[in-house]
Formats: sequence, C-alpha cells, structure tokens
Amino acid sequence: MTVEPIRDKTKIKYMYQFLNGKDPKYGLLFKFGLNTGLRISDILPLKVKDIFNKNGNFRDYLVLKEKKTGKEKKIKLNDALRKTIKMYIENKDLFYEDYIFPSHKGGHIGRIQAYRVLKEAANIIGIENFGTHSLRKTWGYWTYKVSRYNIGLIMDTFNHSSQKITLRYIGVNQDQKDELYSLVQF
Repeated sequence: MTVEPIRDKTKIKYMYQFLNGKDPKYGLLFKFGLNTGLRISDILPLKVKDIFNKNGNFRDYLVLKEKKTGKEKKIKLNDALRKTIKMYIENKDLFYEDYIFPSHKGGHIGRIQAYRVLKEAANIIGIENFGTHSLRKTWGYWTYKVSRYNIGLIMDTFNHSSQKITLRYIGVNQDQKDELYSLVQF
C-alpha cells in the first residue's frame, strides 16, 4: 500500500472534527502535521517551551532537530495553527516544561498510539491509503498546489535529493497519471 496525501478538503475537515471530538490532543496533532509537514516523530516530543518563550509569547520560530536526519529545522507557525495551539494549551492548563501531547503513562504519546488513533479516524471518515506520513504528504501536496507548483522549495523542506522523489512522495505523479486515463475515452 502506498500512503497518499489527503486530497479532499472536506475529508480533512471531518477528520479534524472527529479527532478533536475524541481528544483535542489528537485534533491538534492532526492540524500540526497538516500545517508544518513535520514527521509525527518530530511532533510528538514537542514541549510548550519549544513554541512559547518564558513570557508566554509565541517564539518567532519552532526550531527542532529532525529525528530521522539530525538536521535542524526552523518553522514559522501559521496563524491557524497558533490559534489552535494557544486554545489547547490554555484548556489543558499546560506549563512551560510540559509535553504538548502527553501520554497517560507519562512522557508523550508514542508513534504507534498516534498512528492507531489517526488511522481509526481515517477509516471512519473514508480516507484510503492513510499512514503516518499522510499528514506530511498532505502538507506537501496542498503547498505544491497553492505555491503554483514550486516543487524546489518543497523538495528542500523535505530534504529530498530530486524533484522526481518529491513529486512521487506527495502523490502528484499519480494525479497526473490518473488524469491521463480520463483524457482518452472510447
């Protein structure tokens, strides 16, 4: 099975509502992945102090070291995500040193638990070919479309070595192939 981006904005909305209703931390996790293109393994260990400074103001950038590549990543969080984070942290009464995605067992929720909850939601909403990289791929897919096909920048953000890899990763090649099959009809 090839993990695909979510191409239907209505399904994205429904999945967020479902996850947020189940537990706001999963709603935020979903929104975080969609808005940053980060891997789940880089989102889960985040703490309040990674996003806010001691005065309670947003940091200019979320700066983290990618688990997989060891490279430093700087992300400017958009307004939609900031608003959701702020409400979430206030409602959960989280402190500076707290994990944003705490586990009931202590520490932060694990990748497998996150995947289980996201996958369950995807199944209920009717999203096929969903995996942990779907959020990252969805960010790439929609950013590619909105940026008027600026594949170079997305490729750089994902640390891919070629545009071909990035296009395949975000499922654009598949879209183009699907279109080919609808061009000629007998």
